[in-house]
Amino acid sequence: MIKTKDLIKTVSTSEGELQILQPVNFSVEAGESIAIIGASGSGKSTLLGLLAGLDTATSGEIWLDGAPLHDLDEEARAQLRGEKVGFIFQSFMLVPSLTALENIMLPAEIIGLDNPKARALEVLKQVGVEHRAGHYPNQLSGGEQQRVAIARAFITSPKILFADEPTGNLDAHNSHNVESLLFDLNKQSNTTLILVTHDPELAKKCDRQLAMTAGELVEVTPNQDNLGSSKTEHQNNPASHDQEASV
Repeated sequence: MIKTKDLIKTVSTSEGELQILQPVNFSVEAGESIAIIGASGSGKSTLLGLLAGLDTATSGEIWLDGAPLHDLDEEARAQLRGEKVGFIFQSFMLVPSLTALENIMLPAEIIGLDNPKARALEVLKQVGVEHRAGHYPNQLSGGEQQRVAIARAFITSPKILFADEPTGNLDAHNSHNVESLLFDLNKQSNTTLILVTHDPELAKKCDRQLAMTAGELVEVTPNQDNLGSSKTEHQNNPASHDQEASV
């Protein structure tokens, strides 16, 4: 479903080039749920944006469902995202001038799906807020807004769903409900789920857990081989950067 090879991201700063991601090599199988954990600034959200085609890498390769994301221009990446990718943001990112139903319909209309309204009503019911279809985002609670955002992400039946801190702005009750919804839809649709989180309990619910530290990605799932090694081992064994593991 996803495969990366020697993925690197650097940015220019006033003090010179800053490498945000070290060479990242890994693959994700269809239907897996993956958690990426790590401190703020470790590079995990940067990696998520690259994998989803929202940003471009400095070098390296990203293959998404067989498509060479690294070779595509912005228009082609946007088309691929529309057809295969759903994205859930911590801050919901709903269009304030559209109702809940209209927000959910939007991706379906953009890619030309048939009967977008009927499909939107269906997924709105799946996430349990069909009674809020005609309400605007500022009339919804945080938990309701995130449910609408999840419905919007699922309306195109994406093959892969990316979620950046999906429960970060929610209280404990709503966090639990949103988590259950994500994993239920993941299993029902066989959608690959990759999420970034600070919550170790949420991470444990995923099939695999990966830790991002200073731009390096390490497998931390119990009873699984490491994706990569520690920083010291990387420095002592440069060949380890070429290691590829299935996540």
